[in-house]
Amino acid sequence: MSLGILTNVAATYAENNLNQTQNSLQNVLQQLSSGSRINSGADDAAGLSIADGLTANEAALTQSAQNAQNGVGLLQTADGALSQVTNLLDRAVTLATEASNGGLTAAQSTAADTEFQSILTEIGNIGSTTNFNSTAVFGATATDFTVSDGTSAGTTTIAATVGALTTANVGAGTGVDLSAQVLTSQTAATTALGKITTAIADISAQRGAIGANINQLNAAANVASSEEVNLSSAQSAILSTNFGQATSDLAKFQVLSQTGISALAQANSSQQEILKLLQ
Repeated sequence: MSLGILTNVAATYAENNLNQTQNSLQNVLQQLSSGSRINSGADDAAGLSIADGLTANEAALTQSAQNAQNGVGLLQTADGALSQVTNLLDRAVTLATEASNGGLTAAQSTAADTEFQSILTEIGNIGSTTNFNSTAVFGATATDFTVSDGTSAGTTTIAATVGALTTANVGAGTGVDLSAQVLTSQTAATTALGKITTAIADISAQRGAIGANINQLNAAANVASSEEVNLSSAQSAILSTNFGQATSDLAKFQVLSQTGISALAQANSSQQEILKLLQ
């Protein structure tokens, strides 16, 4: 190899290698300090894209599980209210049965009817005042609860039907109209008793449907939570720093950095030997 001063090839090689080592060392230090293997798109563009997509899926699933739990809360509120309606109707059955036996005086029938009318008023109050999150629980239309992973293919809508509740509509479906019922006579009490019994059966059917909706929403929430955990694990596998590998690389690049600096110094000093030829 000839001696020259115009180009120091050895120093150029040493400098290039040292720059690469410094870049690698900086990258490893960033991974160790952040705990993330990918700190920019340059680190792993494909991995970053996948991780960002998983993050969006996780956010959707986390909120979906909350949506489902909100639905469960609403339905449980409705079920508790209907339980009280059933208790009121059970008392109404007692009053109607008592008034239908024909052995009551007019005053006694009036007293029974007065209590019965107060029961109907209270059922109406329950229907109009029961709410969840400032929203009326007993409405005429179904409430939709959405469970999604953030994609159209992974979106499910669960329609939870509670139904209206007034004294003119007690029970599932169109309900039973009790608003015109009275206990002031034996005949009227017998008619009312039949309608009250039907209303109790309808309320029972409605509570069964609500229970099925609760189970469906709980299942959806559990699936969403489980899927969110799995996605979080997958995201962590993509993003998280492998500390065993990173610390090993750190030691390697620290040594290479020191040897690179030494090699660059040696390459630069070698040209000084040319001066000896001029002496």
